[in-house]
Amino acid sequence: MEWMLLPYRRYAEFGGRSRRKEYWMFVLFQILVSLAISIVLGTPSYEQAGAFVGFATAFTGPGALVQNLFGLVSFIPSIAVAVRRLHDQDKSGWLLLLVLIPILGWFALLVLMCLDGTRGPNRFGPDPKNPTDLEAFS
Repeated sequence: MEWMLLPYRRYAEFGGRSRRKEYWMFVLFQILVSLAISIVLGTPSYEQAGAFVGFATAFTGPGALVQNLFGLVSFIPSIAVAVRRLHDQDKSGWLLLLVLIPILGWFALLVLMCLDGTRGPNRFGPDPKNPTDLEAFS
């Protein structure tokens, strides 16, 4: 459970590095919480709203407010942990903008999030997976 909540404690920390375990446990936590909200409060639905039928939709249902609040609370930590995950591979956090490229960009980011980080320290900080003896005992 500690790994799932670590990105919330490092809320807006865009510097440093994050292991794959931290990233993927956070993703799992978000999926589980969203699933629990949907089961307990009902699945939010999209309904036509307003005069612009076909263009305007409203996110409605009993779980919509809670889902939206959870998404809002998780937005910054999600970006921060993804940037730190890219830093672990000695890559710029700006690569997160690949998400703006449909399908190909999403696939590229998925692959990047699955790759192991660089061994030892890099320009973004010490290795979070294998700290040196000096770092472990200080």
